[in-house]
Amino acid sequence: MLRKFKFYERYGVQEYYLYNPDDIELMGWQQRDHKLISVDDMDGWVSPLLQIRFVLGVTELEIYRPDGRQFLTMGELEQQAREAEQQAREAEQRAIAATERARVAEALLAQYRDRYGELE
Repeated sequence: MLRKFKFYERYGVQEYYLYNPDDIELMGWQQRDHKLISVDDMDGWVSPLLQIRFVLGVTELEIYRPDGRQFLTMGELEQQAREAEQQAREAEQRAIAATERARVAEALLAQYRDRYGELE
């Protein structure tokens, strides 16, 4: 971990954050005079570079966009992905059903034409 930190410091990373979800612990550093300097209090910290705000919640880290909206958690993103996949499957099933109905309609129309001739 120290090696990674030193690498980031050496190559001028402007901000560096480290989060431990088990302990809901967030640490941050900001580049000053070619050194990463520790941010004393990360709860409520607003990144000067990204303009996002970090809030240490009771059970997890909350991160807010510059417009104040909260970023979705991994669980929320996974739920959205599952819902999108389900919607895509349902849309595909509807498309298959519509194609089948169109095929049946064409077959019935062909039978009608064979029996009664062209429609007027």
